[in-house]
Amino acid sequence: MPSDVNVKICGVTRPQDITAVVDAGARYIGLNFFPKSPRYVTPEKAAELAALTPEGICKVALVVNPTDAELDALTAVVPIDMLQLHGSETPERVAEIKARYGLPVMKAVGVGGPEDLAALDAYGRVADQLLVDTKPPKGADLPGGNGLAFDWTLIAGRRWPVPWMLAGGLTSETVAEAIRVTGARQVDVSSAVESAPGVKDAALIQGFCRAALPD
Repeated sequence: MPSDVNVKICGVTRPQDITAVVDAGARYIGLNFFPKSPRYVTPEKAAELAALTPEGICKVALVVNPTDAELDALTAVVPIDMLQLHGSETPERVAEIKARYGLPVMKAVGVGGPEDLAALDAYGRVADQLLVDTKPPKGADLPGGNGLAFDWTLIAGRRWPVPWMLAGGLTSETVAEAIRVTGARQVDVSSAVESAPGVKDAALIQGFCRAALPD
């Protein structure tokens, strides 16, 4: 499927999910290490999934406000390619983690309105990539993966010094329009390619990638 858009399937939990990702042409998998998430995997389980992932597919570890001890334990067991910080980590903490682990860091930034855009500029100066996501509703248990979209026109035409990825409520029906409006070259999906919370569906993954990666 020739395309200059990269797709990330976040929250894979089973060996067949890896097969579905590969068959659909996605370029990233997300391994979720946030215990409250229905997509949570242990480091041991994630290591098994990482071992099944072919070269050329980026293995991303989603973590939320991790301590150094947690990251030490994770990186000792799982051969990941990138860390995705999805909590309230400061720009200083992002820089610290980058320096300590020598891994590319993607920082998720929640957008709800124009007042949230300055944070993208700040994190764009220290992270290797940005994940532009929907700001979670007040009181939400999960920092992402809530199936909610934000107003894409807020970031239409905006660019940052590093590559960025669009997330937040994308579906096979909306992803092409989201790419058109925002100019995103990378997109992330989780809940919209599941048959139940935390259960990825190969047909839905295929449908999403087909919509995001037209021939």
